[in-house]
Amino acid sequence: MEARVERAVQKRRVLFLCVFLGVSWAGAEPLRYFVAEETERGTFLANLANDLGLEVGELSARGSRIVSDQSKRFLLLSPLTGDLLLNEKLDREELCGPTEPCVLPFQLLLEKPFQIFRAELWVRDINDHSPVFLNREILLEILESTTPGVAFLLESAQDSDIGTNNLRNYTISSNAYFHINVHDSGEGNIYPELILDQVLDREELSELSLTLTALDGGSPPRSGTALVRILVLDINDNVPEFVQSVYKVQVPENSPIGSLVVAVSARDLDTGSNGEIVYAFLYANERILQTFQINPTSGNLHLKAQLNYEETQTYAFTIQAKDGGGLSGKCTVAVQVTDINDNAPELLISSLTSPIVENSAKTVVAVFKIRDKDSGNNAKMVCSIQDDLPFILKPSVENFYTLVTEHPLDRESQAEYNITITVSDLGTPRLKTQHNITVMVSDVNDNAPAFTQTSYTLFVRENNSPALHIGSVSATDTDAGANAQVTYSLLPPHDPHLPLASLVSINADNGQLFALRALDYEALQALEFRVGATDGGSPALSSQALVRVLVLDANDNAPFVLYPLQNGSAPCTELVPRAAEPGYLVSKVVAVDGDSGQNAWLSYQLLRATEPGLFGVWAHNGEVRTARLLSERDAAKHRLVVLVKDNGEPPLSASVTLHVLLVDGFSQPYLPLPEAAADSAQADPLTVYLVIALASVSSLFLFSVLAFIALRLCRRGRATSLGVCPVPEGHFPGHLVDIGGMGTLSRSYQYEVCLNGDSGTTGDFKFLKPIVSNLQSQSMVREVEEYPSFRNDLGF
Repeated sequence: MEARVERAVQKRRVLFLCVFLGVSWAGAEPLRYFVAEETERGTFLANLANDLGLEVGELSARGSRIVSDQSKRFLLLSPLTGDLLLNEKLDREELCGPTEPCVLPFQLLLEKPFQIFRAELWVRDINDHSPVFLNREILLEILESTTPGVAFLLESAQDSDIGTNNLRNYTISSNAYFHINVHDSGEGNIYPELILDQVLDREELSELSLTLTALDGGSPPRSGTALVRILVLDINDNVPEFVQSVYKVQVPENSPIGSLVVAVSARDLDTGSNGEIVYAFLYANERILQTFQINPTSGNLHLKAQLNYEETQTYAFTIQAKDGGGLSGKCTVAVQVTDINDNAPELLISSLTSPIVENSAKTVVAVFKIRDKDSGNNAKMVCSIQDDLPFILKPSVENFYTLVTEHPLDRESQAEYNITITVSDLGTPRLKTQHNITVMVSDVNDNAPAFTQTSYTLFVRENNSPALHIGSVSATDTDAGANAQVTYSLLPPHDPHLPLASLVSINADNGQLFALRALDYEALQALEFRVGATDGGSPALSSQALVRVLVLDANDNAPFVLYPLQNGSAPCTELVPRAAEPGYLVSKVVAVDGDSGQNAWLSYQLLRATEPGLFGVWAHNGEVRTARLLSERDAAKHRLVVLVKDNGEPPLSASVTLHVLLVDGFSQPYLPLPEAAADSAQADPLTVYLVIALASVSSLFLFSVLAFIALRLCRRGRATSLGVCPVPEGHFPGHLVDIGGMGTLSRSYQYEVCLNGDSGTTGDFKFLKPIVSNLQSQSMVREVEEYPSFRNDLGF
């Protein structure tokens, strides 16, 4: 019934507090619940959801829990219903000892959002302990001269219960000599005194046994008994008296065992054994006897056990001084234990969240409570963490703190934090406690893969084997786990006609590139494409890099001779006048090489000659020139074999045969050398195609030359009627000159034919000068008139 009344009162308080929402929660009155000790486990105490004005299920949704300073979990909360249940039987005497009321504070902690409600469980005492005498037999020695009305102090009983259930009365068994008086010590304890009603006569009664009964105030009351043995002694008329009736002393809690607490002193005017005083505890409970010890002769009080301010702050007890005649006096000793800073602060973790997601702001990492069992400044605390961490401490009520991230964390910068929470008190000396927690940062996919290079240049030599590894690309992702797993792929080329998939492939796992087929430098010199790197996150992130594959040339093409043609039906014979000067251009070997670079650098050399030393070949341009003056003794027919060789490794070569005919005049007929037609070789298909193309171009060129000559002849026919031989000004028409220097004759040589109309079938042949820059000695103008043997010898 009382619990219901208290809950009704608490509901009204909660409603009252809801009106003042702006008032700090720390100043709110805690909820109070009452329970009797030894109540059965599982007993319903209250519904916290109703008392706090919360909806059904809100406690479960907000992550509720009960937090207390007790080592045992004495309460149980049902988050679904909000019912507060008793988790185990409570023993008030074990929990609170003599302290009244017995209050067990606890807190209701809500995490989402963070909120704390204070509450208290008041444990009511029941009469579950009977009074107990420490000594089951009490011995009293009384002088026979003791006058009626004298009081004799008796040992008090101990009752662990409090309040009305505590010790309330003493009774003595029925007798004619004594009755009992009960006194209050003023400190909540009562003690019995045995009052003498009539004078004792040792000769009539030397010993008397009585039963002392202690009763508590419970319903029904409990009791305990002790036997009082009274010995009647001879007379002793002086009672010991203490110097002080009350001794007050302060003792630090760190005083060593055996140290002097206080020295009490009493005096007795009697002599002999009646004046010898013995000191002893009176009305002392077991805790007093375990903590202090008194010298029965000197009255010095010493420590028997270590003091602890956090457990007991004051001790009050009575010391009896008893003489040899059985008379006694008493004094009260009050010991005040002073606190020293001997307890380091404590830190209790309520919740810890690890790992925490990176890039999230204001995340609650931990909730904890700090406490110090000392008092005063020794119990004041300061809480801190390292300064170089992205976390802050936020104080709450009841010494609760929350550890919160100061700003979003980046796992790539730091994936783990070791946080040391330091709690220091303000005592002297200052004590501190450190608690280490490790917070892991979980990864999110916030970093795209990054290639080690923005572009890659790879080299592969032509004629490679299929599936050849030509190089690798590499990308890294600073994320972790699946977010850092990189997959490589080829991206579609910009040119849709480029068959990239048939040329190159990439290993999706390690980025290795392979040439799928043999490459031909002459067909493809370079290949450019893009590769992509995609991570395994969700959503996936990717990046690109440019890859250039340069095909390196191999010396796989031999030189090919364009002039003179070697597969014609009739050999080509070069005419050389016997009057030619040394260095006279006989012909020029024109060759090409399908390779590039140094593999296409061609050199020429005279391999065989009919008459060695008569002709020479320029190594770099293939020009065949006379090496000396010709004489009448030189043979008229010469066969020259010119070797054309490239600069590759190994070098490839081709040879060509030239037929040279020495003539005295250009009118002499000549026949082709019979042996020239003997060399016929089976050409390969490529040679046949090249010859056909060259023959077509030559035919077209020859037709153009013939048309041009005919036009020139018509013009000169008109000019000869005037007796004038026109000389063309400027250079020979460009289309008849080998501009590239690859033809039979270079631009350095020009010839002109002039026909006179009155010369009949013979004409004048004018042999002009050669224009050779490096042969200055042979570049003087030689007119046709200097060679009279040439005139009229050659018909046009």
